[in-house]
Amino acid sequence: MSHQERFPRGKSAIVGTATDGIGEAKGFSSMDLAARAGLKALGDAGLRLSEVDYLSVCLPDDMLSGLSLAEYLGIHPRFTNNNRTGGSSFLTHAMHAALAIEAGLCETALITYGANPRTSGSFVAPPGSSIYETPYGVTLAASYGLAAQRHMYQYGTTRRQLAEVAVAARQWAMKNPEAWMREPLSIEECLAARPVATPFTVRDCCLVCDGGAAVVMVSAARAKDLVPRPAYLLGGAEATTHRYIAQMADLTVTAAAESGPRAFAHAGVKPADIDVLQLYDAFTINTILFLEDLGFCPKGEGGAFVEGGRIAPGGTLPVNTNGGGLSCVHPGMYGLFTMVEAARQIGGQCGERQISGAQLALAHGNGGVLSSQATLILGSAETL
Repeated sequence: MSHQERFPRGKSAIVGTATDGIGEAKGFSSMDLAARAGLKALGDAGLRLSEVDYLSVCLPDDMLSGLSLAEYLGIHPRFTNNNRTGGSSFLTHAMHAALAIEAGLCETALITYGANPRTSGSFVAPPGSSIYETPYGVTLAASYGLAAQRHMYQYGTTRRQLAEVAVAARQWAMKNPEAWMREPLSIEECLAARPVATPFTVRDCCLVCDGGAAVVMVSAARAKDLVPRPAYLLGGAEATTHRYIAQMADLTVTAAAESGPRAFAHAGVKPADIDVLQLYDAFTINTILFLEDLGFCPKGEGGAFVEGGRIAPGGTLPVNTNGGGLSCVHPGMYGLFTMVEAARQIGGQCGERQISGAQLALAHGNGGVLSSQATLILGSAETL
């Protein structure tokens, strides 16, 4: 980390969270879901819509969704943020909001999202194309499959180890009444499922469903008067290494290897201190790559690390306690859901899946094809 790099550690906090329409939300647009989630999050924090003066959103079907949502809600915020880095967008929004709050430029930040790819039948892919990939029909799953195959070749990672990630996510989802897929899942069922793109079966791939999510952020000084256990933003960082998979320098190393250490340095903690992780699991290989790059195990050992239910309920490292993108929800961009679950774990709001005594939580977002990575460290009042 540069000696000039500073982060407003613990100066802002998440005080409201919400999800909406997880699974199938027939009749609701992306904008509807984002607005509904936003209003629910404000209600969770005991705040009014008129108090929102910082609005962050990134909708899949509206390039100017910051303007559109402000109009839809009938508010006139001081700031709108429509930064688009894919699924990592919302974690970058939280960092920007923290800076604005600390600078006194705003007081109440609403970060929200919604999408309806399942009921609309339209999955809106990110704009743009690569002359090296698009003409040859390279799909999103195939791109991530390249990273998985390279990891398997280079480090001996196995299909069963990938399946361990999917099974752990499903076991957590079975404890979450909001999760869309809650039926039991075995490693054998993962391996025998419908092939999608080598080496993935459909169980290695995230859900395609509807859903919205939102969080509300305020200053630390206000937070303690609004909710019993705010989730304070202790550190955050982002990094980008490429746009398309053909330009990824090393298919086994993501920019999380940069964002993670910087976020930990801002927060003044280390991986061993973290009680619960929320990782962007668009595909099973993601979880393995991020566990390595964020420092929870050495590079190349992620496959062995997840064996034996280590990241499942009852394991030593709780990962994706809501069920993740693999079993809870994935409406195109999942990053905001990692923040919701991390904040809820700090707030002690997770019922059967609650991690006892959770004081520090990590939320990590991924955008593009392992392109943009963003890491947040959230903590309880005891960690300030």
